[in-house]
Amino acid sequence: MMAATAQLDAPAHSVIAETEDLLRTARSVYAGDREATALIDRLEIRLHEPLRLALAGMVKAGKSTLLNALLGERIAATDTAECTRIVTWYRYSPTPAITMHLRDGRCVRMPIRREHGLLVFDLDGRTAEEIEWIDVGWPLDGLQSLILIDTPGIASLSGDTSARTARFLTPEDSPSSADAVVYLMRHLHGSDVKFLEAFRDTAAGAAQSVCAVAVLSRTDEVGSGRIDSLLSARRVAKRYERDGDLAALALGVVPVAGLLAEGARTLRESEYIAFRELAGLERAARESLLVSADRFVRPSDATGLSVPVREELLSRFGIFGVRLATAIIRGGVTSSSELSDALVHQSGLIELQDFVKAQFQPRAETLKARGVVLQLQALLRRSPRAGVDSIRAGIERFTVSAHVLRELSLLAQARSRGLPLPASDAEDAARILGAAGVTASDRLGLAADATPSDIADRTSAEIDRWRALAASPLAERSTLMVCQAVLRSLAAIASEVGLARPLRPAPNIVPAGGPGDASGQDAAEQGEQNQGGLRRKKRLQWFPLRPERHPLG
Repeated sequence: MMAATAQLDAPAHSVIAETEDLLRTARSVYAGDREATALIDRLEIRLHEPLRLALAGMVKAGKSTLLNALLGERIAATDTAECTRIVTWYRYSPTPAITMHLRDGRCVRMPIRREHGLLVFDLDGRTAEEIEWIDVGWPLDGLQSLILIDTPGIASLSGDTSARTARFLTPEDSPSSADAVVYLMRHLHGSDVKFLEAFRDTAAGAAQSVCAVAVLSRTDEVGSGRIDSLLSARRVAKRYERDGDLAALALGVVPVAGLLAEGARTLRESEYIAFRELAGLERAARESLLVSADRFVRPSDATGLSVPVREELLSRFGIFGVRLATAIIRGGVTSSSELSDALVHQSGLIELQDFVKAQFQPRAETLKARGVVLQLQALLRRSPRAGVDSIRAGIERFTVSAHVLRELSLLAQARSRGLPLPASDAEDAARILGAAGVTASDRLGLAADATPSDIADRTSAEIDRWRALAASPLAERSTLMVCQAVLRSLAAIASEVGLARPLRPAPNIVPAGGPGDASGQDAAEQGEQNQGGLRRKKRLQWFPLRPERHPLG
């Protein structure tokens, strides 16, 4: 027997406050255990810091280049130096600071210096094997809402290099230290699927929620640097999105030309002047010069740009970027800022930023709380003792009531094998569950400037529609589960717009599958309904940089 009993006007509860209560209970139970209380201290910090977003992928996938593009500054090492083999955190700090955390437990402050515009990581003669992680604090606004984590390449020829990423993102005996992952791939490889499966299992726990987005990286190479390379890359990305294995492991596939994005976000005035010089050449001379990367850097009388200048342009933008920048200037761009904006738009970076903003950041509270709860579960397994039943009960309440995780799980199901609904209903269900974004207008398919009245009217109509679907005597158990999740999401919208209308209890239904199917899921769903309210979204006051903290908590 199942009934929709959630009330739209019930009081909301903060997932952060509930998790804080759980940590206080754990602190009381483990009082006197120095190792456990140190872990709880780290978990309290984790709960109040920004979302942890890790960049992962195979060697040479372009992780550090994309990170620089996201930051808008060249502070991540992009070469093959020792520091690219170390997990590196980038977080907000009022003043620049770089701290090296050694495996022997010591912390060493590193000097801050640049060479040719790049931040230099001086390891003072140490090897990657001696360093656990590097913490970079930098005064960038974008780091106030996200902690970005650069990881060494997986499937590396160096087993130790790959092991660092595995130990950090997909440990065998504890949850992942990242809340979500941007996974870069040049082509879909078996190692990519294997990693994403491991991250889902370690990050999501029993909920099997998916917290990863795949990036088809270095997309300028898909079309061999042709001016239409990104169009080809978008077609490849769409094909990958329909791949059954990948669809179950990533919420989307976004094509990004990372080198172009990095160059555009850090474009210098001298580079704009050089591009303008190229754009002003006669067509035959220009096309001859841009026919290939090799031809572009050969000595030539066709242009006044020296070979070193052209080599630097090629290094910073690639032949695709050089061709595109020249074409954009010929199209009417008249300043370096206009060129920068146009190149960023063409690179795919904005689509990736929008995806993170729409899918991960609005769910940050629950994703962070999930990481804390999974760490507490691991603590209970390692150190059982009297009094832990109260912690287990709190963990169970979180698991049952975390509707955001249920949404992510259903979105992954929708992408991989589909929802148990007719096609039109399934598409609408995925949208309401947050496939296109989590604002009320996104979920309801309304314009971004929809009025509260429009939102309330559409919400009321959708509630009636989905209650009718849930009340059908022909509904399978799996269908009913999806309908009730959709109703829960609609209830959140109704609460936001002040729609004072309760969800009337649905008729008692015994679905065709019988009450014994999907053992344990009924209790979880009823627990979700009996929560009686929906979590309000609140902005957190992020904690300042704490370089002495170990990140694996």
